[in-house]
Amino acid sequence: MTALAADQGLWSCLTCEQLQRVEPGTARAFCSRCGAAIHERKPSSLTRSAAFLAAAAVLYIPANLVPVVTTGQLFVAQSDTIMSGVMHLWRTEAKLLAGILFIASIVVPAFKIATLALLIAMAKRGSLWQPRTRAMIYRATAYISRWSMVDIYVGAVLVALVQFKVFASVEPAPGAVAFCAVVVLTMLASMSFDPRLTWDPVEHRNG
Repeated sequence: MTALAADQGLWSCLTCEQLQRVEPGTARAFCSRCGAAIHERKPSSLTRSAAFLAAAAVLYIPANLVPVVTTGQLFVAQSDTIMSGVMHLWRTEAKLLAGILFIASIVVPAFKIATLALLIAMAKRGSLWQPRTRAMIYRATAYISRWSMVDIYVGAVLVALVQFKVFASVEPAPGAVAFCAVVVLTMLASMSFDPRLTWDPVEHRNG
């Protein structure tokens, strides 16, 4: 059995990672090094994370059904959803871009929404199921978040293709707003979730 730092009166600053001792019964304190507010656990972690995630899940639907980009070739203009854009890039021999767009825009957001929903539900129930596995899932989700803005790279390449006359024009469509909102909301949901909540029930049961 391992002792929780919080049970020993030790709180960690999430800004500078300074570990410091806090008097028992304290609800909120301030970091002695950087002055940031510190708490035993992130305040309302599950509520805020669930709210961000629910909004992301709702917007994920229009993000995939509403056109996100309009491309033009000579006198022909075409509005594409994410999936039709993937197919369009594939047909125009931009297969690498098609693969990047599919993974970054469809697979990654869906994976983040599903895994965060699992982690939040388990933490809410105080579940003892596979805490190590859940910790690994959270780390993987946090790592994938670094790639959440890959679509900016894809957009930049599409603009570059205009210069090479592969496309005559590239313009954002309304669905791009919903997609960007999904990216931001899933990032906020991941940042709001306190992974220490995964271990609290385990340590308290062993204690």
